Amino acid sequence: MRRLRRLAHLVLFCPFSKGLQCDQYRKGIISGSICQDLCHLHQVEWRTCLSSVPGQQVYSGLWQGKEVTIKCGIEESLDLKAGADAAPRRELVLFDKPTRGTSIKEFQEMTLSFLKANLGDLPSLPTLAGQVLLMADFNKDHRVSLAEAKSVWALLQRNEFLLLLSLQEKEHASRLLGYCGDLYLTEGVPHSSWPGAVLPPLLRPLLPPALHGALQQWLGPAWPWRAKIAIGLLEFVEELFHGAYGTFYMCETTLANVGYTAKYDFRMADLQQVAPEAAVRRFLRGRHCEHSSDCTYGRDCRAPCDTLLRQCKGDLVQPNLAKVCELLQDYLLPGAPAGLRAALGKQLRTCTTLSGLASQVEAHHSLVLSHLKTLLWKEISNTKYT
Repeated sequence: MRRLRRLAHLVLFCPFSKGLQCDQYRKGIISGSICQDLCHLHQVEWRTCLSSVPGQQVYSGLWQGKEVTIKCGIEESLDLKAGADAAPRRELVLFDKPTRGTSIKEFQEMTLSFLKANLGDLPSLPTLAGQVLLMADFNKDHRVSLAEAKSVWALLQRNEFLLLLSLQEKEHASRLLGYCGDLYLTEGVPHSSWPGAVLPPLLRPLLPPALHGALQQWLGPAWPWRAKIAIGLLEFVEELFHGAYGTFYMCETTLANVGYTAKYDFRMADLQQVAPEAAVRRFLRGRHCEHSSDCTYGRDCRAPCDTLLRQCKGDLVQPNLAKVCELLQDYLLPGAPAGLRAALGKQLRTCTTLSGLASQVEAHHSLVLSHLKTLLWKEISNTKYT
């Protein structure tokens, strides 16, 4: 019954966001690069509601002849303490910041402070704040109106948008195409490596886990294509580690987030499940705990509990690479070439034992990751799969 209620909530939410955005746009409260196409020219075509999670409004669509993903009103799904069955809390974004009379300099300082709070105090952040202002001035008139500033500020509150902005120069994150208020478009939905993706979104939660492996074998890409996708995923792990805007953690490591293009290049399907290191450390700092499960951010970013002090420690139990290697054991070993299977299995087992201790992360992780990529590339290089 609870599951049916959640699905009912989702059905009610799906048509809601476009009308809300356009109403705010016509009142002059918000602005953005696609508002005209969305609200006046009706050139953004909404297709299938893709999310099976209440409060996460994600749709496939068509814009300017391109397949796109439309996202709006996404709850902070990393805050899972309320439980999976909590009712959706889609509170309307009031677009109340910045206030009238805020100068450009004040807005830039406000943006920089927000970025520091969420990404850490990094020397590169003034550059990112400058990019936010350039994005706000979408019509290139060399000024930022109040509606433009309100829209970009509302977007920054969305975890995935902040990640898209931070990773925009990385090839494994979807490209941002445009926005209107806190609604935004990215490149079309990548193909999913999760076997349940063949089902309609509303039926996916009903798929028994026992069928996942069988569906992967029957319907998934051929093994060499899976190897190419896996290499991209490993490269993404590298990109998340000590990038220009800090380190990021993957906090829900599942095949549902392993996407790929028509050419089998890896794309992270859902950046909503990636968190800045600063946000994770802020969550853990001084947090009371009885068990390590009390020190969990998202679904699987877990730190040890110091049972004497009853406080969470700062280092995660499993780094990104170890969690990805656990995933790749199920993804790559079935159907792997006979001559490769033993060596690949050994490398993946070694990788899954890596800890999140800062002393281990630098050199050892890089070495393990490099060995894995080399092993896979040697198998598929000079073939049609590269």
